[in-house]
Amino acid sequence: MMARSLRLAFLGCLLLVGCASLSLEQRRSASSHLAINAGWHRLNLVTDPFVLAAFVPTHLQLGEVLTIYIEGDGLAWIDSSTPSLDPTPLNALALKLAMKHPSGAVAYLARPCQYIAGEDRIGCEKKYWTSHRFSPVVVESTNTAIEKMKQRFHAKNIELIGYSGGGAIATLVAAKRNDVTRLITIAGNLDHEAWTSLHHISRLSGSLNPASAWLAVVNIPQLHFVGAKDSNMPLVIAQSYQAQFPESKRPELMVVDGMGHDCCWVENWPALYAQSKHQNVFTQP
Repeated sequence: MMARSLRLAFLGCLLLVGCASLSLEQRRSASSHLAINAGWHRLNLVTDPFVLAAFVPTHLQLGEVLTIYIEGDGLAWIDSSTPSLDPTPLNALALKLAMKHPSGAVAYLARPCQYIAGEDRIGCEKKYWTSHRFSPVVVESTNTAIEKMKQRFHAKNIELIGYSGGGAIATLVAAKRNDVTRLITIAGNLDHEAWTSLHHISRLSGSLNPASAWLAVVNIPQLHFVGAKDSNMPLVIAQSYQAQFPESKRPELMVVDGMGHDCCWVENWPALYAQSKHQNVFTQP
């Protein structure tokens, strides 16, 4: 059953980019070239137990708030029964979103074992991109990396933006911090128990569930984007998360016409992000 947990995501990537034809080196180099061509450079952030890859603009605009984009689950499965040996994404969508960030201090953070090679590839057990992808050790590692970037760039506060599974991580990290000014997710897996139930796939047995962390994030301004055409992470998943909150403090959901799980967030992101600045923090009772 566990091997079916990313069946839908696998089929989607196969149709979208022909994942079977891309080697690991091609996946790693594609994002590096993308970042370098945009004037960004790479950081390797040492945490326990992972080394996490990050990309930041070479001439980072310093500011009180550092916006950090967190990547999705990546290539977790080769096919419906075979876990990937490396979760480096086929389409680094969160990196592309980060590079579209309109202004201010911005950074991108990969998930454990994405883009990591050689002696830095420690702790990279398959469970950390399958059943334990949102586990306490993954959340704590991400939180440590975020703290390192905050200190490195002299920020006072953090804005977290997570795509797909990165939305779950962003929410779980926000639950551990007191400096998050805003939480945004795009096609976020905000309730993986509702998600696995919806698709009749195995539970993420070693993972924390963002929906269960609602009390720790209840006072953080939030906005969760949902694609109207997203069959992988449909509106009902975000609604299941939203329903955990008191009625007067339910985080806002924004359904965007024409958007699927992967398409077409990047092209429309500057306008959507600008629009998010004018959204209410909470829905009205």
